[in-house]
Amino acid sequence: MNNNLQELDSQYIANTYDRYKIALVSGNGSLLKDSDGKEYIDMGSGIGVNLFGANDAEWKSAVIEQLGKIQHTSNLYYNEPCVKLAKMLSEKSGLAKTFFSNSGAEANECMFKVARKFAAETRGSEYFTIVTLKNSFHGRTLTALAATGQDHYHELYQPLTPGFAHVEAGNISELEELAAKTKIAAVIIECIQGEGGVIALEKNYVDELKNFVREKNILLGVDEVQTGNGRTGKLFAYMNYDLQPDIISTAKGLGGGLPIGATLLSEKVQDVFGHGDNGSTFGGNPVVCAGACNILSRISDELLAQVRENGRILHEYFSKQSNIEQVTGMGLMIGLKPTKPAREVVDECIKNGVLALTAKDRIRLLPPINTPLELLQKAAEIIAKAC
Repeated sequence: MNNNLQELDSQYIANTYDRYKIALVSGNGSLLKDSDGKEYIDMGSGIGVNLFGANDAEWKSAVIEQLGKIQHTSNLYYNEPCVKLAKMLSEKSGLAKTFFSNSGAEANECMFKVARKFAAETRGSEYFTIVTLKNSFHGRTLTALAATGQDHYHELYQPLTPGFAHVEAGNISELEELAAKTKIAAVIIECIQGEGGVIALEKNYVDELKNFVREKNILLGVDEVQTGNGRTGKLFAYMNYDLQPDIISTAKGLGGGLPIGATLLSEKVQDVFGHGDNGSTFGGNPVVCAGACNILSRISDELLAQVRENGRILHEYFSKQSNIEQVTGMGLMIGLKPTKPAREVVDECIKNGVLALTAKDRIRLLPPINTPLELLQKAAEIIAKAC
């Protein structure tokens, strides 16, 4: 890697990232190349963003076609790709309407706003508390950090936005005790806690939670920023749990490489916003939405079945490795707990041509969902050896 690039990065970019010493410059599908010409199997997809890999021809064609028309309009005017994408999301999810933004954190911010406004209007202004799970992660804005159930994210930025509470995943009695003394607007979950270590919620707990919020007339929101758009072998992870959320947030893979956030609203809350109640300059950008329409149109039942099968094969393989203590996740969202530090494993993988991620003490794998099985198996062998 060019040392000058590293020096310029250090000089001109805020010191928020502990980067690996790689400069990625090109790629094709699940194979990437760095500035030295070294090739890597991509098992991270830009933290779950490049859903169909690098330099994807179909997505690129959709984006370029729209770029040739108009790159931005603002939400003062209608634009066809935005409407088309919202219609597709409704048809595929069963929810009614969508608000578009630029990121997962913004999509979650919108979810919080919907929950509080709806609860205030239907139950009273004192119903404002939003409950999330300990070990969750919902983004890096001040309010999304307040929603995040991990104390170390809170330490530097006090005071955070008030009105959030956190309960233990798997412990329905803790939520019941909180509800007895707190007026709750919504409970928001991740079906798989990605940043928390790729930990999937137990189905029994989700069933209990579903029954509880129905009984108490509390909204249920699901954060699908990382788990959505085919990652788990269903279009959204909640579909593995027999859930029907009132609100869904998603981002990452939906854009295929360009920034997008989307908050999906059920019929129950679809009209909670009036004119001026929320907004986003870049939300619903026609270029991003054109690319997202292409991405969503290609997440077929056949591809989802392949994601489930490839995930099963990898899960089975990693479960047999003596240096991997635990395998978690679902579909092609996989967590591995190695017997040595996760960062050391990732460093070793990089040396041997595989890019992987970490999440707490785990290796986190989020490959493009159309990665050929042969390539996944080759990467899995390198990862297992590194462990």
